[in-house]
Amino acid sequence: MSKRKFFLLIVLMSLSLIGIISIQAYYINGSVKNEKDRFKDNVKTALYYVSNTIQKREYSEYVYKLQDLISNDAVVDTASIRNLYVVQENRDSKETVVYRLGNLEENYKFSSPLFDIGLDTLSVKRIYNDRETKVYKDIGNNTNDADLSMQQKLLILDKISSTDEILFEDVYKDLAPRQPIRKRVSEKEIKDLLKKKLHDLDIDIDFQFAIYGNDLATKVQSEDFEYEKASTFSVPIFQNQNDGSPYKLLVNFPDDSKFILSSIIGMILMSVIFTSIIIIAYSSALYQLMKQRKISEIKSDFINNMTHEFKTPIATINLALDSIRNPKIIGDQEKVMRYLRMIKEENKRMHAQVENVLRISKLEKNELNISKDRVELHDLIYDAITHVELIVEDRKGYVKTHLEAEQSTVLANETHFTNVIVNILDNAIKYSPEAPKIDVYTENIGTNILLKIKDQGSGMSKAAAKRVFEKFYREHTGNIHNVKGHGLGLAYVKRIVDDHQGYVSVESEKDKGSTFTIRLPLIS
Repeated sequence: MSKRKFFLLIVLMSLSLIGIISIQAYYINGSVKNEKDRFKDNVKTALYYVSNTIQKREYSEYVYKLQDLISNDAVVDTASIRNLYVVQENRDSKETVVYRLGNLEENYKFSSPLFDIGLDTLSVKRIYNDRETKVYKDIGNNTNDADLSMQQKLLILDKISSTDEILFEDVYKDLAPRQPIRKRVSEKEIKDLLKKKLHDLDIDIDFQFAIYGNDLATKVQSEDFEYEKASTFSVPIFQNQNDGSPYKLLVNFPDDSKFILSSIIGMILMSVIFTSIIIIAYSSALYQLMKQRKISEIKSDFINNMTHEFKTPIATINLALDSIRNPKIIGDQEKVMRYLRMIKEENKRMHAQVENVLRISKLEKNELNISKDRVELHDLIYDAITHVELIVEDRKGYVKTHLEAEQSTVLANETHFTNVIVNILDNAIKYSPEAPKIDVYTENIGTNILLKIKDQGSGMSKAAAKRVFEKFYREHTGNIHNVKGHGLGLAYVKRIVDDHQGYVSVESEKDKGSTFTIRLPLIS
């Protein structure tokens, strides 16, 4: 996959993920908004219920008091009767129907100490309604009601009993506002009514309330009420003659946000879970894509490096063979032997690279049989040094040993662990621009032995030191590869050391060299 297509795929996947998350967020936000609106509507319903109930209660109290006054103490001051007559004649049935609607109005005046409003007298008006229907049969135009016999007259009398009701709304709306608000309603009444109505509406959370008059606090309020305009609900209470009111019933809820979220927490959790699954799947897919791309790049790098690794020795071998075939050279024994040694060294070099690849491949498949025996680590070190000493001497360098460990007996595979030491020494030689200067140390630390191989080569960055044991990893040096390799040697080192229950690490500084440390458990 080309770099352009890869990034286009990443962009499309990212946009899809962002779209899914955005839709989830939109619906969650919409659900929260709907719950807030529903909560607001329910609270308003409860407040109007409380306001109306309190006002009806107060109105009823005034009605009862006035009824008692009229029944017990009041005297009719004036009375007037208004009648409306409707006469309908039916000539076919020879019947005359007389319908009378009458209103009796009584006015009362009495003292008003019961209402405590500071007035000497109180005037109220009482109205009775009365309806009567008379049917007359076989009468002439000149016959009146007095001429009819009882058999000729059918009388239907229906008294409308409206009429212990007192039409006094104007009086009530004029008198009630004269009372202090604390005498008109109590905190307990508001709290009980609100609690009951909110419970009926499935709102079971703590609330605080108050009554404000002309935007100022009154003494009717709960202990912890704090007015916050953004989160406080209000409705008018005790409306006056103009259907307005200076008073407002206020309520707020300290935990309203938690309550609103609790109602949709299940949906939110499910949304979060599914969104998390999508994100994890996306991340995994993205990781695999990047890993595959990285592997593809590493494979290309590996092939290029292996090509360079084999190209040079193959070219050298071809040149050496061509030289040997030269009639002038074939008779010179010294030059022939020199070219043969070159062919042998280059062949060994290619063989070593092939072996490294095969060893790593077998390790990856767990097919490499590593049997361990009791060996002396110092002996393995000396054996490994013999493999590289000719190359070191040819480059005018040295390998010095400082084997100070008194105990060096370990359980190891002689061949593989010798290769481990050779690979580290070979690494030190390759990354020494000048003559390689290598020091090998051993020491005992508790029940372990430490092997340190220190060089004075080009070193590496801290970032490279953290990844140097990864398979195929090589530090980036632009497009220039002064040191050939494919990043398998140190990966092999780590796998073998790990298999020996050991630990390998590196400390390095750019242009100051590197120190590889291997720790192995001793055996008695």
